[in-house]
Amino acid sequence: MPIAKYLPFTPIDLPDRTWPTKVATAAPRWCAVDLRDGNQALIDPMTPDRKRRMFELLVRMGYKEIEVGFPAASQTDFDFVRQLVVEDLVPDDVTIQVLTQARDELIERTFASVDGARNAIVHLYNSTSTLQRRVVFGLDRDGITDIAVNGARLCRKLADTVACDVRFEYSPESFTGTELEYAAEVCNAVNDVWEPSVDRPVIVNLPATVEMATPNVYADSIEWMHRHLDHRDAVILSLHPHNDRGTAVAAAELGYLAGADRIEGCLFGNGERTGNVCLVTLGLNLFSQGIDPQIDFADIDEVRRTVEYCNQLPVPERHPYGGDLVYTAFSGSHQDAIKKGFEAMAADATAAGVTVDDLPWAVPYLPIDPRDVGRSYEAVIRVNSQSGKGGVAYVMKAEHHLDLPRRLQIEFSQVIQRVTEADGGEVSPAQMWSVFQGAYLAPGRVELHSHRNVADDGRDHLSVELTADGVRQVVEGVGNGPIAAFVEALAGLGIDVRVLDYAEHALSAGGDAT
Repeated sequence: MPIAKYLPFTPIDLPDRTWPTKVATAAPRWCAVDLRDGNQALIDPMTPDRKRRMFELLVRMGYKEIEVGFPAASQTDFDFVRQLVVEDLVPDDVTIQVLTQARDELIERTFASVDGARNAIVHLYNSTSTLQRRVVFGLDRDGITDIAVNGARLCRKLADTVACDVRFEYSPESFTGTELEYAAEVCNAVNDVWEPSVDRPVIVNLPATVEMATPNVYADSIEWMHRHLDHRDAVILSLHPHNDRGTAVAAAELGYLAGADRIEGCLFGNGERTGNVCLVTLGLNLFSQGIDPQIDFADIDEVRRTVEYCNQLPVPERHPYGGDLVYTAFSGSHQDAIKKGFEAMAADATAAGVTVDDLPWAVPYLPIDPRDVGRSYEAVIRVNSQSGKGGVAYVMKAEHHLDLPRRLQIEFSQVIQRVTEADGGEVSPAQMWSVFQGAYLAPGRVELHSHRNVADDGRDHLSVELTADGVRQVVEGVGNGPIAAFVEALAGLGIDVRVLDYAEHALSAGGDAT
């Protein structure tokens, strides 16, 4: 491969970096950009109905800042923004955001789209990277700064002409390809025009428009900017990572530790090329650490269904937290550990006199309780040729209420192993029950109908109605327990039974459990 074509990224000289020792204790401000950055990356952009469905989902989940379009780029986007405003579809506590390039006619069209909205963020951007300055614009730094400053001036002027409470956001697009000192220079020049205050802060958004380095380098760049932005107490420092190197989540998390206040992204990581950072993963990563993400993920499957409908793209089965298989174990050792984890939590809860939900979550291989995002335990363990006795035992107990003794677990798992190896696939709970019936519950000489047991002076007197060799009859036996009494009753029929192992478990709960 032609490795000489590519240059390594340059580390940032920041020996006194502080982000590696910091710990997140609260969620950032979120901005969902599914309706703009996500939508523009779709093969078939969303129809108005799909846009509406996505917007309503984001509102239900609790996102308070939602980028709803690039109204100057298409009539469809403009009309959708106007629909939200005219039909009063935006809740009082939600702010819509609209994107515009730093060009006069586009800025004017953008402000026209939000006229009449209660609250709006006008998001101004222009490209600042060394590569785009050279090959796209043919301008030096001063020329690029003039574009940004002139756009900022027009935004400030037009904000007074619309019936809307407008806030400002600026992005030096392709920030990760821009010299840090120049990125700070152009951001500060824009803010000098906007004159932010603590009461009226502006948003400075630092996008990894293309992810070009490891997450620690992005974090270093954010901490450097955090230190060098003017009016820092009046600036909301925002992140917008893309996933070109597959590390957008890590970049966002480390950038947040490095001083950012806000993160822009998409549900399930939709977006240009390899996508934007995934808001689901970021939010539930916080949740898994006991931090409230301030977003409702309680029905992750409903979220996924809506996103798949709106984007007309599937969410991969292995996508963190939301994929079909992310809470499922096929490996035998994993299944055994999960089974024992559930049993240990149940035992600990009983000992403490509380419910399992009152205990810290501690089940191997499951970073969160699937029920917390609306999943059931039914698919946590699925059985194939890689599974062992733990997985088989879990399915038999969870699906069929049979707590198999250890020796039977070992024996039956070998039966299931032969089935999976022969068929080359997964064994469903229904198939497993069918195999169990065939192996252990096949009709034999004796069919039990009913029984009555009376204990007297430490002895059990058992009366059993059964069919033996086709004859329905009642037999009786006495022993030091019901099993011994049943063995004696069968002996009267000429059936010799030897008990090698015995186990029992409750079939229900409570004081009257059986």
